[in-house]
Amino acid sequence: MPLLLGPALVAGVAYLDPGNVASNTAAGAAYGYLLVWVVVAANVIAWLVQYLSAKLGVVTGRSLPEQLGTRIRHRWARLAYWMQAELVAIATDVAEVIGGAVALNLLFGLPLGWGGLITGAVSLVLLAVHSRHGARMFETVIIALVAVIAVGFVVGVVVAPPEPGAVAGGLVPRFAGPGSVLLAASILGATVMPHAIYAHSSLTRDRFAGSRHSIPALVRATRWDVTLAMTIAGAVNICILLLAAANVPHGTTTLEDAYVAIRQNIGPVIATLFAVALLASGLASTAVGAYAGGEIMHGLLRVRVPLIARRLVSLVPALAILMLGADPTQALVLSQVVLSFGIPFALVPLVALTARADVLGVHRNRAVTTAFAVAATVLLIALNVALLWLTFSGAV
Repeated sequence: MPLLLGPALVAGVAYLDPGNVASNTAAGAAYGYLLVWVVVAANVIAWLVQYLSAKLGVVTGRSLPEQLGTRIRHRWARLAYWMQAELVAIATDVAEVIGGAVALNLLFGLPLGWGGLITGAVSLVLLAVHSRHGARMFETVIIALVAVIAVGFVVGVVVAPPEPGAVAGGLVPRFAGPGSVLLAASILGATVMPHAIYAHSSLTRDRFAGSRHSIPALVRATRWDVTLAMTIAGAVNICILLLAAANVPHGTTTLEDAYVAIRQNIGPVIATLFAVALLASGLASTAVGAYAGGEIMHGLLRVRVPLIARRLVSLVPALAILMLGADPTQALVLSQVVLSFGIPFALVPLVALTARADVLGVHRNRAVTTAFAVAATVLLIALNVALLWLTFSGAV
């Protein structure tokens, strides 16, 4: 069984990216432990979505973009679908590169532009590992970065544990005004990243192509893989929120200010580990995001562009934002807004395809699974619409 684990841990990097770090830090700083329940709910939904994506790749041997590429027969419709998916991939890149640049600035005082360049260069090295050594080695490197992320964000909660009663109180679903609703929408609505849905089906396809194991055995292993990945992601995200709730003052809006507060309240070692984890988050997630973008292009347009070449092109928008001196935190927020538009285009086809017997055969979703998946899809789309409305209406 352990030899079959790995793809979900790579796809799960999307749940530990700088956007998640920023959202959970902001939630903890603004409302303390109030929104712990939102993080828990987000990861329960994420488990179901990522399992469906992984199962599609395992059973059919084809990724979600490949499935859609053969079903969207009109060339212009397929091109339009690819364009929105590509926009999502670019927005993902913006968030990841900015996160890495901010971390390098905190650790070494590097200007954000140079930090973005270094983050992009390291991600090229990670993609070269995938191109030259295959999926298994790529998984190993990404999982190692996930371990760094976990240690960096969890150790602060271990050293300065929060009050258990307050944490338990945060598990009770409730809000405290429109501001908390906005942050809940940010956490829940942006947790399920469109590129992670596309990528997971591709990762399982690559990993299990030609496997000697039976499809039922691979599906069972996939459930364990997704459970492990989402447990780690959920625990780390909760720890980020708890760390901010206990040590970051109300009104803190940037990762830089959160770093300063942690340094003052817990010490420089914990603050440094926080910044190192943020850097690992940016590096791992930008490599996985670039992989997803390549798979989206290949599946929908049937064009295979070398991952490294594609990575160079997708870096341009992120580097331009940093070089022009835009506010990094604001850019992170706007990137999450763009991601909101891509949620329906990834989720609706995924649920529809995995419910069909002519696609998955005996492994199609059970009726109760489809019902939960439809409910989760409706909820996530509604939350993303709420997030967009609250963001652009100035309601908060």
